[in-house]
Amino acid sequence: MVNDREPGLSCSILSELGARMWSSNEDVVMEEKEEVPTHLNPINSSGGFHVVSTDKLSVHYTSSQLHGHDVGVVQANCPAPVKRLAYYFEIFVKNAGLKGQIAIGFTCENFKMRRQPGWEANSYGYHGDDGLLYRGQGKGESFGPTFTSGDTIGGGINYATQEFFFTKNGKLVGTVYKDVKGSLFPTIAVHSQNEEVHVNFGQQRFVFDIEAFELEERRKQQLMIEKESLPLSLSHLIVRSYLIHYGYEETLNSFDAASRATLPPVHVAQENGFTEEMEMYALNHRKILRQLIRSGEIDSAFVKLREWYPQLLQQKDTSTICFLLHCQKFIELVRVGHLEAAVNYARAELAKFFRDSPLSSLLQDCIALLAYEEPQNSPVGHFLDMVQREAVADAINITILSTNPNLKDSHNCLHSHLEKLLRQLSACCLERRALNGDQGEAFHLHKVLYSGSK
Repeated sequence: MVNDREPGLSCSILSELGARMWSSNEDVVMEEKEEVPTHLNPINSSGGFHVVSTDKLSVHYTSSQLHGHDVGVVQANCPAPVKRLAYYFEIFVKNAGLKGQIAIGFTCENFKMRRQPGWEANSYGYHGDDGLLYRGQGKGESFGPTFTSGDTIGGGINYATQEFFFTKNGKLVGTVYKDVKGSLFPTIAVHSQNEEVHVNFGQQRFVFDIEAFELEERRKQQLMIEKESLPLSLSHLIVRSYLIHYGYEETLNSFDAASRATLPPVHVAQENGFTEEMEMYALNHRKILRQLIRSGEIDSAFVKLREWYPQLLQQKDTSTICFLLHCQKFIELVRVGHLEAAVNYARAELAKFFRDSPLSSLLQDCIALLAYEEPQNSPVGHFLDMVQREAVADAINITILSTNPNLKDSHNCLHSHLEKLLRQLSACCLERRALNGDQGEAFHLHKVLYSGSK
């Protein structure tokens, strides 16, 4: 009997595993791209009270202060980036001038450019002449020390805690809650004769150790997570479920033997009609097929599938499972340098899949291995990595689980309990970021695991 679940499941398999199978295997997840400030914007400034240098990295107050609206204010060329843990920049006070009325802070796009940062709504500023912090009004509050010629002052935003922070000469001065969700521009101001400051947007090493600051912030987050302990039996069940789901039978047996003396037997509650007994379905078959695919023995995997699950291979011209296995067979021939055999195999077994538009683009990437003298070092060299074999083995594993006659919904077998938890964690992190105005770094499991190993 042909498995009528397979066509619907095929789309889910391709969607779920495509990122692993047709993407390069990089350990570090790329950051979300955002424009970052690189220089001061002389156009968006208060005009005739100051001069911005030709490199747009310093400002000099050249006028004689007459009243409070004679401030020389200049913003960065773009807002502070928000899709990260923290943003930071620094200024060096070359000359404190007549009164030292220098300020550093953040302002909104429509800020009145003849006022000190912090004097108007949606702006924040740390002022050098009195050491006060101003946030949205003309009255400051006690915050930190004053600063003058020779000092390096920094301003930053901690998106994890939704706070501004300021530094002096490499030391943290203090923090204040950030109650604005919109775009904010790094801003500096000078307000008395001969004041001159240089700005560092990261083109030079900061005096303040921002990397250590971020590391400490992540450590605090990790400590908060670790305070929420899980029962050992629950952790055991999550790991055990993962091993069962992916057919790691020998590892499962070793795991059970090691934990039998310390943990009482616990059964997983039924979830959407899916129980541990269902995950145990065809465990030995799935183990054998995974081992064959991981060792590159695709012909043997085909033999076992025909023997145990012939219904999965009946629609061989359209079956996603046939496509994945034929692709892997082609890859294995390229791996050992049998290029002529690979070409002949592609003509015989893969050409027919070019008619299937969802598969054709993926197939083109695979066939591209033939275009390179050293395919392992090519842009498609990831096909030759072990992760490719694992991805195909995962697809076969899921499809076999879907043949269980007692399974009500085949999509329940796509993920183990551990993966469902991690997907929920990712969704919660995205929701938390959305509540903060889409500010803060995105959650990437691979990045977390990679940084933890370091």
